[in-house]
Amino acid sequence: MTKIPVAVQMYTLRDESEKDFAGTLKKVAELGFDGVEFAGYGGWTPIEVKALLDELSLQAASSHIPLEELENNLAQVIEDQKILGSKYVVCPYLMEERRSEKDYKTLISVLDQAGEACRREGITLLYHNHDFELERLSDGRTALEAIFDDTNPDNVKTEFDVYWLTKAGENPVEWMNRYKNRTPLVHLKDMTTDEEQFFAELGTGGVDIEAVLNSGEEAGVKWWVVEQDFSRRRPFESIEMSIQYLKEKIEDNGLLNV
Repeated sequence: MTKIPVAVQMYTLRDESEKDFAGTLKKVAELGFDGVEFAGYGGWTPIEVKALLDELSLQAASSHIPLEELENNLAQVIEDQKILGSKYVVCPYLMEERRSEKDYKTLISVLDQAGEACRREGITLLYHNHDFELERLSDGRTALEAIFDDTNPDNVKTEFDVYWLTKAGENPVEWMNRYKNRTPLVHLKDMTTDEEQFFAELGTGGVDIEAVLNSGEEAGVKWWVVEQDFSRRRPFESIEMSIQYLKEKIEDNGLLNV
């Protein structure tokens, strides 16, 4: 059975990274993560970041890049990924003013063109969902379905976020199966079972994380990415709980490279 490596999304550690970028990455490595998914580079150059990653035996799993950068600075984005050794670029979020049906049609075109340019350079473009993309368009499809159904599957892949899918009343495994082999990255994230549905450490909430993990190989997942947008604990404590859950509960099944 294929072992799938685990990264942490650095947005989880944004405050820590701002204070000590190198020290934060060092702690991530010490906790046993295989790599990181970037959300900015802490003011360091890609060359400097790559040297640090090599020193710590971490990989650049992917980078979250704002849509505006993909639209206006794509060549530099691609060059940065080549330096980092990252094979994946992710469009992470749509601002509220860009969520009309007309905007989604524009987005689909932008993603398709950017994805084709990335693919020519050996980079894969992905789209990361929240819950608002599960709203229905006039043709009855969700915006998320339209994004993936109306783009070339060779140009645009998925980074499903299991928290946001669950919060929207969807089954993450069903989405992974529907877009099998188009799902190289998956955000692992749990959710409290109370009315607040707050972000939770893996294994402590109501998202069926094990079902997601058990579907990873068949769906073609290449990286699991642990993220916790906000935490009531110290972020390092949260991600340590999550990686320990993965080690203790799943390692024996051979699903993880930890």
